[in-house]
Amino acid sequence: MILLGLTGSIGMGKSTVAAMLRSAGVPVFDADAAVHRLQGPDGPLLPAIEQAFPGSTGPGGVDRAALGRAVFGDSAALRRLEAIVHPAVRAERAAFLRRHRAHRIVIDDVPLLFETRAERRVDGVIVVSAPAWMQRRRVLARPGMSGAKFAQILARQMPDAEKRRRADFVIPTGRTRAETRRKVKILLACLRARGIRYCRSCVRSSSTPKQPG
Repeated sequence: MILLGLTGSIGMGKSTVAAMLRSAGVPVFDADAAVHRLQGPDGPLLPAIEQAFPGSTGPGGVDRAALGRAVFGDSAALRRLEAIVHPAVRAERAAFLRRHRAHRIVIDDVPLLFETRAERRVDGVIVVSAPAWMQRRRVLARPGMSGAKFAQILARQMPDAEKRRRADFVIPTGRTRAETRRKVKILLACLRARGIRYCRSCVRSSSTPKQPG
């Protein structure tokens, strides 16, 4: 089994690439989705989160707005939340890998992969990347997003250029969806045929399109 980490900064198109990988038959562990399950209705983490952040949960699970207000800009509060969530996510990941150990390629989708040094547990890293102007446009189009919040999120994330430098493979999403899908197919075909050791030159695009005009 080849275990690849999939990562990329906010607004870079990581979810799009993850969906393309799944459609190609590759199992993808989605850490964010696991967090949603663990914090959803009757989620096992609700009692601990409510105790640490009173008023942040309800019948429907975690009140994401309330929890966000409790930890936003407060590094100590964020660490308390991570101490609750991260061990549970690790257990979910381990169970997922056991279920899919017979597959040739498995993806571990981790938004803060380099930031949490999670690259040490995978065989290689795929970074999804787009131009900064496109990233900003995508993110600010999201409901409830502001320039200040976007800046706060970026401050917690490793710069895109550094992620691309550390990556084994870079998938660009700044062009067309068809081009992104083509890059994904090329990479998967090489990995399935030759293994990761020989495939690092398959997806060479560490650069991204320039801002138009």
